[in-house]
Amino acid sequence: MPLTATRIAADTATVTVASQTPAVADWSRRYFGPWWNAELTDAPNPGGIADGEGLVLADVAPARVDDITTLVRDYGHEATTYANARTLVSRQDGVTYAVQPEERIGYQANGRRMVIVGEHPEAVAVAGARLARELVRGQLLADGWTVLHASAATQNGDAVLTLGDKGAGKTTTSLLLALGGWGLLANDRVFARPEPDGRVRVLPWPSAAAIGLGLLDATGLYDQVRDKVRAGEQLHPTQHPDVTEALHDGRREPLWKDTGKELKPQFFPDQLSTWLGLTLSTGATAAGLLFPSVNPEATPAQVENGRALTEADVFTSKTEDRYPDIFGLTPTTATGAQELTEHLARLPRRSVILSHDIDANAALLAKTAEEITATH
Repeated sequence: MPLTATRIAADTATVTVASQTPAVADWSRRYFGPWWNAELTDAPNPGGIADGEGLVLADVAPARVDDITTLVRDYGHEATTYANARTLVSRQDGVTYAVQPEERIGYQANGRRMVIVGEHPEAVAVAGARLARELVRGQLLADGWTVLHASAATQNGDAVLTLGDKGAGKTTTSLLLALGGWGLLANDRVFARPEPDGRVRVLPWPSAAAIGLGLLDATGLYDQVRDKVRAGEQLHPTQHPDVTEALHDGRREPLWKDTGKELKPQFFPDQLSTWLGLTLSTGATAAGLLFPSVNPEATPAQVENGRALTEADVFTSKTEDRYPDIFGLTPTTATGAQELTEHLARLPRRSVILSHDIDANAALLAKTAEEITATH
């Protein structure tokens, strides 16, 4: 069968995802298209891929999964958790072989050339997109970019970066600004790099966006999301089945696991635009920093708390627990994190307290973001 291919380009990083199953390459085009310029391309000649570019060949091939499983067991392996799945990893003659036995997914990696095989098209498509993103990340990190734990909204080429721990209000901030007419550049992570002229450029990190049921309801987005789900349209497969059931039943209150983690609808990046009507931004210059916190009983307001960047705001290989670098795609040394934090420390910054009053939150955030960009 002929190959179908999607080419992904983010700044200088390029990756091609190719498959004999059209749905696999289509998945990457849909997932990355709004932010990383993903588009249909001619089937690649592996020998014609330039040095430094990434290539992912992903296909439904159960027999090949068996072959890789045998290799991994014959060579001896180490066990780890990758993408929340038990993964067995072997290395032989510069090639990494890995298998996820329960998921029936096999991997073979040689530098920036990846082969992914599995039994089911959707599982192969998800794994292919995941590794394509990791290949892009590795190239961007090598070029001096750093991943920040931040959301980002843009206006007229300026970006306001929102930083904070889980539950601080990063998603609420970026969503409310985007609903107010700003561009949404990132929901939870963003690439940033200082430039010779003193600017800090930012790029998106495409990922499924988690937005709680309560927040969807408070912002008036719940009904349109529920209507699409009831009509048979699908949210991202990482979404917990209980969330889908809640949407079908019309339940709007936040949904919690026994562990205390909130279960949220998981949107494909393109659904932020097609379902929620948001404008997605593909790049900007950092204008300032915003540090929110949430207190349901408070009146939304700016506060003085001295919050500044911390190590927790920067993602490194040591803090990435879901996707450990088992394929050697990440540079061994960071090249720009310290310089980046020094540049960001010079930018205007504001701290705000948010409540559960969505209208008051939106008004405060719009005013604060405008102040930041005007100061910059």
